[in-house]
Amino acid sequence: MTRYISLRLAYSLPATWLIVTMVFALAHIIPGDPVQQMLGEGATLSDQVELRHALGLDRPVPVQYGDYLAGVARGNLGESFRFQQPVLHVVLEHYPATLELALAALIVCCAIGIPAGMVAAQRRATAADHAIGFFTLLGLSVPNFALGPLLILIFSVLIGWLPVSGRGGISHLILPAITLGAALAAILTRMVRTSVLEQLSSDYVRTARAKGLSESAVLVRHAFRNALIPILTILGLQFGTLLAGTIVTETIFSWPGIGRLAVQAIEARDYPLLQGCILVIAISYVLVNLLTDLVYAFADPRVRLQ
Repeated sequence: MTRYISLRLAYSLPATWLIVTMVFALAHIIPGDPVQQMLGEGATLSDQVELRHALGLDRPVPVQYGDYLAGVARGNLGESFRFQQPVLHVVLEHYPATLELALAALIVCCAIGIPAGMVAAQRRATAADHAIGFFTLLGLSVPNFALGPLLILIFSVLIGWLPVSGRGGISHLILPAITLGAALAAILTRMVRTSVLEQLSSDYVRTARAKGLSESAVLVRHAFRNALIPILTILGLQFGTLLAGTIVTETIFSWPGIGRLAVQAIEARDYPLLQGCILVIAISYVLVNLLTDLVYAFADPRVRLQ
């Protein structure tokens, strides 16, 4: 097990390095000058030169890249231009909010997708199956940047049940979680339906029915349990997608997470902060996929980690 985890982490290092390199290059290609953003249009040339030197932006780009990689290796992601604080400190302050939103969206996704997929598989080619198929298509067709404002208009402006934005109690979490988890619930529903249907046509399911087990027992204890591997795979990928895809949702609902922080870093041309946000999201994605592989062995004893 230890050897497997070590190998997976080693394999993830080149991917992480490539992501860091691409983000570093893109951050310096984006038009705009962070010094002008910080000082404003009325700043004198001498002030700009002094601040650019203080931030290290007057050095050649390859030198900046080498220093950044060396800092990442030591756990130092630099200092934010905007907040004047260590990037790691700023990112970790906002990370719990993103993690909270991603977990809530994953709960919404599972609460909708797993029961709907099982019902669609059990009642294949019936009115219930067709209705679920229609709603999954609807969920896939409506992007979160359209669904979010629509939910705000209905439940916050017209009805007044839920707050419009911000982070507070559970009431603040409901609309962002539904916005983020709706499309993923549609994907999960289709995956659960396909996986369970495949298991329902297996010989062991026919044997279980011949023994007199109820249809619900056959569906839950046998078909669904043996369909867990592809379902866990899509859940692991979806959770990584949730962490990386919170930018739009957090911006719509003013949720103080990494996604909104990355948008603010782009607007301020805060290169170190943007690179830190992307790096933390990339590492989270790698760890989630590693955890998914480990869960395989517990979900299905036939899986062995070599």
